[in-house]
Amino acid sequence: MLTKLGQKFTDAFTKYMPSAYVFALLLTLITGILALILTDSKPIDVLEGWYNGFWNLLSFGMQIALIIITAYCIAQSAPVKQGIDRLALVIKTPTQVYLVVIALGALLSLISFGMVVITAILARELALRLKGIHYPFLVACVYFSFNGWVCGLSSSIVLLLNTDNNFLIESGILNDTISTSYSLGSTLNLAMIVLFVIVAPLLIYILIPKLAKGKELNDLLTDKTSEDTSVKDEALSHKLPFKAVSDALNNAGWLQITVALLGVCYIVYHFIENGFDLNFNIMIFIFLMLGLLLHITPMRYSIAMKRASSNISGVLFQYPFYAGIMGIMMASGLGALISDALVAIATPESYAFISYLTGGIINFAIPSAGGEFAVIGPSIINMVQELGANLSQTEITAMTARASMSVAYGESLSNLLQPFFLLIVFPVMGKDIKIQARDVVGYLFIPFVVLFAIQALMVTYIPL
Repeated sequence: MLTKLGQKFTDAFTKYMPSAYVFALLLTLITGILALILTDSKPIDVLEGWYNGFWNLLSFGMQIALIIITAYCIAQSAPVKQGIDRLALVIKTPTQVYLVVIALGALLSLISFGMVVITAILARELALRLKGIHYPFLVACVYFSFNGWVCGLSSSIVLLLNTDNNFLIESGILNDTISTSYSLGSTLNLAMIVLFVIVAPLLIYILIPKLAKGKELNDLLTDKTSEDTSVKDEALSHKLPFKAVSDALNNAGWLQITVALLGVCYIVYHFIENGFDLNFNIMIFIFLMLGLLLHITPMRYSIAMKRASSNISGVLFQYPFYAGIMGIMMASGLGALISDALVAIATPESYAFISYLTGGIINFAIPSAGGEFAVIGPSIINMVQELGANLSQTEITAMTARASMSVAYGESLSNLLQPFFLLIVFPVMGKDIKIQARDVVGYLFIPFVVLFAIQALMVTYIPL
């Protein structure tokens, strides 16, 4: 019954949901109109906020592009392909693929949400090797699997609260940092991890489509020969028919390995100095150095990087539009206005749910946890301080952590219906096939509804 219901939602989303880019354009117009109607902003103010916002996520967009490219480059190396071949011998059925992808993806996301690229690479390679896999549903599984990243080490709101002299402290909203023991180490967060790693795969299991006819990866491929040649063979084809210094340098393993080992030295130094600080920059650097080591020669790595870079256009041109939407929300005060309206109805019993709901709603316009919290964080924290006026500082800190984590959970869950972060998955899983957000999001509607109900109860009733 649930499978049939899921298919009905999928059919509806296929019919009505536009591409991620059109979704961004529509959100731009809607956000601009709401800013004019609900705030005192003049049209030129909205336009200026939109324009200025375009450039606010350039570094973030570049980081995402590099995460995708460097991870995909690693996947093209001979050792990784051999490892996936061996894994495919153990995983023998489509059901096993779906469940492994969900569980492994959830665990990897606890390290960093950028690790969803690794999950996507594994899923695609398994889909190429095994028959009977419903590929759009598998893409949905990969996208669903990284939903728990806010519970892990790269949870941006949590890291912000624990950062010295963050903007909340500098503006006087917070007096001090909030330790991750109140957030990541809380009973609530540990329960959320169990939800994503154990319960989520069971939910996906009962939604697996009965038939995959016409939906397997090999059925959808438009170019089945694009990467038949291995990276190593293509590198050899570039050699001149006679000995040349240029070829010797292009294929000099000693040169690339030396540079890679210098990078490894810095990585070790970074973690010794900073502890397990796994931010975007160090992740990209690790992926770069690992790619150098696995591909050995400059020519092989250059070819792998060229292949990996061939499908990231969506990231490069769509991120600025979402940054523009965030610019409108911040410049006009629309984001703060919406959060203030929700906060105004909060009580000591409902503040966590209100925070959760606020995070989910604002995420449709600002699909970036850090960017969203910059807009609504002050309102959320002020709400907690007003509600806890007669409580001890320890209790207020615990309430602030719960409210902030609730924002993060709501923000992350609404990504299931907000196609923005599919831009991370599609460059890998959408290569050489025709696939859009509408082909995937429908499979996530029932998981969204179920998890919304469960999480709403969890943030309200589970103690920190």
